[in-house]
Amino acid sequence: MNSLKQVNLNAAGIDIASGVHFVAVPAERDPTNHVRSFGAFTADLHGIADWLRECQITTVAMESTGVYWIPLFELLEREGFEVILVEPSQIKKFRRKTDVLDCQWIQTLHTFGLLTGSFRPADDIIVLRGYMRQREMLVKHAAQHVQHMQKAMEQMNLKLTEVISDICGVTGLAIIDAILAGERDPQKLARHRNDRCKNDEATIALALQGSWRDEHLFSLKQAVELYRYYHEKIAEVDECIERYLGSMEDKSGGKPLPKLPRSKQRSKRGNDPKFDSRSLLHRLTGADLTTIDGIAEHSALQIVSEIGLDMSAWPTANHFVSWLSLCPELNKSGGKKQKKGKSRTHRSGNRVAQALRVSAQTLIQSKCALGAYVRRIKARDGAPSAITATARKLAIIIYTMLKEGGEYRDIGAEAYDARYRERQVNSLRRRAEHLGFDISPSPAA
Repeated sequence: MNSLKQVNLNAAGIDIASGVHFVAVPAERDPTNHVRSFGAFTADLHGIADWLRECQITTVAMESTGVYWIPLFELLEREGFEVILVEPSQIKKFRRKTDVLDCQWIQTLHTFGLLTGSFRPADDIIVLRGYMRQREMLVKHAAQHVQHMQKAMEQMNLKLTEVISDICGVTGLAIIDAILAGERDPQKLARHRNDRCKNDEATIALALQGSWRDEHLFSLKQAVELYRYYHEKIAEVDECIERYLGSMEDKSGGKPLPKLPRSKQRSKRGNDPKFDSRSLLHRLTGADLTTIDGIAEHSALQIVSEIGLDMSAWPTANHFVSWLSLCPELNKSGGKKQKKGKSRTHRSGNRVAQALRVSAQTLIQSKCALGAYVRRIKARDGAPSAITATARKLAIIIYTMLKEGGEYRDIGAEAYDARYRERQVNSLRRRAEHLGFDISPSPAA
């Protein structure tokens, strides 16, 4: 360490825990006690900031531990300190494990510039991200109670899930409400069928002949109540999101939002926000991300809430793709690959990458250029590789639109296939010329 150049001379390191935080500063800043422990109450956090200021600290590194780091991180940022959040993987390989030694080790690594901070968007986006993550959690909890409803009906041998596509749709909930209201006649229950339902009343009536056991009916009743309760809370979160998006700075420049072509229009799904998120996102970003094939309104809202609007955190689109772990890992030494086969992408739980993969999956049957691309890669490398490769393309398009502005224009599947065929022909022609041959199209072509 003595041979390394000290980069951050005014650095401190903090080891985070649920009830106590250990803070280390350079030894000469507090000769009596350069490592101190503080509680986790708000008054203690202000005490940490005051001591760091007394020690003339300007930059702080802390290890991400659950959610315990968030209050201290936000407080130190408000107090004017430069704070970086460090992934545990950067430290644990060389750590000497005690709380006191941990904070000293973090401080040492940060002093020599050996730590990189995790990405954290601007504070206004942090608020939006908090609402969106809360919404995501409520949707997951609501989905669990849909499974509880299905289980209760299966135990009564009610095969409603076999004859309708969604038991929480118009037909499903109408039938379940009638059952909970005391109706047991399958023919009368089947009359709640919506006109758009695929199966007829007779088929639905056959599926509703079961055993009406009290304990299973009770389970079904509670599952329905909990499902509706969570959707009430989702509606409350949606109101907060809509209100907050409306209060953010307008970056559209007064440019009107163009109407989506019919091929890209789709009705909102059950878990999508009921408000006009497309207009609010256009106002927030100045770009219409929903013009990108595969990116729906809710997907665009999820992505923006995670990455924000400032793309300067990633110098290029390649840096952005690497942060998303949508590019293969390099395993080279001496200019040669060290592993046989194709390189895999790094394992990651990145929420944006997950949203992009879901969007890419919807393009497999699409008649757009990205749809043609995903089908070509799928035929060559399989579906998982094709979805990841298409998610990478989507990430680059989003990065470019948010950083440089502009619009996305789809050339169509036929034009993409024609361009790909032309590239193949040109490649074959170059190889033939290199070998001293010439190629020409056959008369049948």
